[in-house]
Amino acid sequence: MRSARRRVVPVLALAIAAAGCGGIADAAGATVPLRGELDVDVDRPQTCDPLDPAQCLLPFPSDFYTEDADTPTGRRVAFPEKAMPTNVDGVSIDPAEWNRSDGFSPGPMILTHVPGLDPAASGVPPSTDIGASLEPDSAVVIVDTDTGERVPLWAELDANGTTDEERLLIVRPAINLLEGHRHVVALRGGIVDTAGEPIPPSDAFRAYRDRLDTGNDALEDRRDAMGQIFTDLDDAGIGRDDLWLAWDFTVASEESLSGRLLHMRDDAFDALEGKAPDFTVESVEEPGGAARIVRGTYEVPSYLEGDGGPGSNLNNGDGDDDPLPERNGTITANFVCTVPTATTADNLARWGLFGHGLLGTAEATLDIGELAANVNAGFCGTDWIGMSESDLPFLGKAIQEMTLWRAVPDRLQQSHLNFLVLGRLLKSKRGLGSDPAFQDASGASVIDRNQIFFVGGSQGGVLGGATSAVATDWDRSFLAVPGINYSLLLDRSSQYEPFEPIFAGAYPDLIERELALGLIQMLWDRGENSAYAQHLRADPYPDTPKKKKVLLFEAFGDHQVANVSTEVLARTIGALVRQPALAAGRSNDVEPLFGLEAVPEFPYDGSVLVVWDYGTPAPPVDNQAPTEGADPHGNIVSTIPAVLMASDFLKKDGAVTDPCMGQPCRS
Repeated sequence: MRSARRRVVPVLALAIAAAGCGGIADAAGATVPLRGELDVDVDRPQTCDPLDPAQCLLPFPSDFYTEDADTPTGRRVAFPEKAMPTNVDGVSIDPAEWNRSDGFSPGPMILTHVPGLDPAASGVPPSTDIGASLEPDSAVVIVDTDTGERVPLWAELDANGTTDEERLLIVRPAINLLEGHRHVVALRGGIVDTAGEPIPPSDAFRAYRDRLDTGNDALEDRRDAMGQIFTDLDDAGIGRDDLWLAWDFTVASEESLSGRLLHMRDDAFDALEGKAPDFTVESVEEPGGAARIVRGTYEVPSYLEGDGGPGSNLNNGDGDDDPLPERNGTITANFVCTVPTATTADNLARWGLFGHGLLGTAEATLDIGELAANVNAGFCGTDWIGMSESDLPFLGKAIQEMTLWRAVPDRLQQSHLNFLVLGRLLKSKRGLGSDPAFQDASGASVIDRNQIFFVGGSQGGVLGGATSAVATDWDRSFLAVPGINYSLLLDRSSQYEPFEPIFAGAYPDLIERELALGLIQMLWDRGENSAYAQHLRADPYPDTPKKKKVLLFEAFGDHQVANVSTEVLARTIGALVRQPALAAGRSNDVEPLFGLEAVPEFPYDGSVLVVWDYGTPAPPVDNQAPTEGADPHGNIVSTIPAVLMASDFLKKDGAVTDPCMGQPCRS
């Protein structure tokens, strides 16, 4: 374990028990030996949290690494650079961009180390029994201190670890945490090792729990904050004497999570003054099928530095108090559109924006364009800059020096704006419909400007919920095999396999890699569903249409987007689930689709999760990618009942229908 950058001092006073012996008094009054030195930085005064001495930044995330500030949450993240993960070249992650945040991710990767833990014997709720986390005897709990309610969760030992020393306990909220709220994490009850022996808590935590005066200013300054944690847990019915570890953290505010993109949206549309942006049709192809192909470019107000290419950051400086980016000219975005050849001014085509899959391009729009044209639907797509094919070389560099990762969500935020402006090109009378490529033989536009929707597949589903949450020009979205929280997705995705060796080569310590994933989730939030899902269906952003509706499709056993991630997204947006979702015995879960209420009747005009079963075995129960059976990830587009269900939904007066006729949806 790395400790070279810590300044440590022995906390001798911690060894003073009530009788003056060389140990800490436990709850029964006996003394126990002091377990070495506690890591205390006398400058900060603490760089590494002594509650979990295994590694700096553990437990994670924690308000230990925040400070009082004039922000919506009253906190500001304050990571010291010497606590941050370091790559093989000795370069630590620069925390400047993280330290602009007023809290942590709403979809956090909660990490701590429990030496020798036996999860099952200790009562740790697994991914297959989320409901157990809300039982009175759950060994792991999360309490939202603003509401007083327990948060459903699961916890798992890191399956990537090969030794106990590197195998962290990962706690996963089963629904994204409420922005701006403070949360307490607690481990409690009979925490035992694989031999059934009780595992002692850290010396520092025991000192707080058992009210032992350490005589050390650095530790004593935290006592009031720890006391509040104990009070909050007691209010939730969790006794102090039963605790093994407890800490708190604050989720970032709406302003901190989505304020940049909302500012960009509003400023960009103000700059357009209600007009369509400039665009150029560069080519028109007539391949002879149901759709013609139109390619071109359009101009979008840019909020990136320089030319906005791969690796560009938002134009908001580095570590300034004001994180809102300034407009920096325009950026040229591409579009690829499919226009139904049979559509006319008397039979206008509804139109969708299409978000492509992992590290792809707008050319993926062609994959659904011909099919959609058969139901008189046109599509336009653009590159998800930040996570498109052109970004691949930069991503390879960024995973070896994680300070650079900021550019990924920064470019994604510009990409969301690019989609919004492309939507405006479809909606505007002087937009794409003013060009002959989007007109019938009489010269009339074939775009129904009142029926605009969004479709995202795979990565397009992980990002597209964010785009739709801030969209002003559409209120229906279909997200196929979507997810939320990339730090949850990566270990569970077959698509991560080519990147993991590069990442491991740069950060060989597994704990540091997991911490790095937790850290970059805090920035990644700004570009993916995590920061926006709470506002997608309910609680809309200002100046954003209300009552948006979302259809989610999950492919059971998906090898690329984990089912648990799709279901976290469904819970977070408050979707209902089509039942029966799966045939009896197909899922390993005690209660499949935990926490999701059933659709009461069909057709249903609301937000729904539908599970499609292609016979693939149930996914692993821990953080590993599925390997058994055929990957069903891409099967939705070739499943006619699924396509018809999506088509029925993506209409101005559409609704969710049930082509599966009351049975599990299988193919």
